[in-house]
Amino acid sequence: MVFNMREEGENQSHISSILCEYDMTVMEYPRQYEGCPLLNMEMIHHFLRSGENWLQLGQRNIVLLHCEQGGWPVLAFMLAALLIYRKMCTGEHKTLDMIYKQAPRELLQLMSPLNPLPSQLRYLQYISRRNVGSEWPPPDRALTLDCVIIRQIPNMDGEGGCRPIFRISGKDPFIPANRTPKVLFSTPKKSKLVRHYKQVTDCELVKIDIHCHVQGDVVLECISLEGDLEREQMMFRVMFNTAFIRSNILMLNRDEIDM
Repeated sequence: MVFNMREEGENQSHISSILCEYDMTVMEYPRQYEGCPLLNMEMIHHFLRSGENWLQLGQRNIVLLHCEQGGWPVLAFMLAALLIYRKMCTGEHKTLDMIYKQAPRELLQLMSPLNPLPSQLRYLQYISRRNVGSEWPPPDRALTLDCVIIRQIPNMDGEGGCRPIFRISGKDPFIPANRTPKVLFSTPKKSKLVRHYKQVTDCELVKIDIHCHVQGDVVLECISLEGDLEREQMMFRVMFNTAFIRSNILMLNRDEIDM
């Protein structure tokens, strides 16, 4: 069985057309989810169950993972997920690091401007902490992302401050039948919500109101606007799944966000 990570599209991939001539089963997955080198929980679960069932059918069965240009980060994650799911490896960070070492580190930096490991590790934890007797993955929870609190202001403009705005992507919680992700929230660049925060004059905690309904897999991007309110600079990104949030709060430190 072959799993191919590719650019989304309707046309059959080149490798799929070749391998199908040899009666090989090829399953294709996108190489990212809203710009993040991960897949949504539904696709991850499908991949894990398909791989597990195929390997259990016979000792001579093998799984081949292939990626097209730009797909290395998501291939590395999916392989780590399968190893942890089958309990062939333990430790999310150790497993993911072992796989990334199979290629030059510069390859990851070339394909992903932000370091995707924090979000990838979060999803590996979703997998490793599952209870065999309980439903997994758990049902999606509909939540409201009320606000984002930043504990310390980063120096993004060279003047000791930043002008943060947010973009939030995911599936529309009000249209359950539509699984296609879209932008759920985007801070208007010319609004009272956009203001400049400085490290020296402002308090350590900055609370920014969002009030966005989310459900399932969510990608949150924090962007710093330049003084002209047009040019953007990415501050950080976080991908998470609402089903795994406890007490309706997601607290992350610097090492747990993609930067």
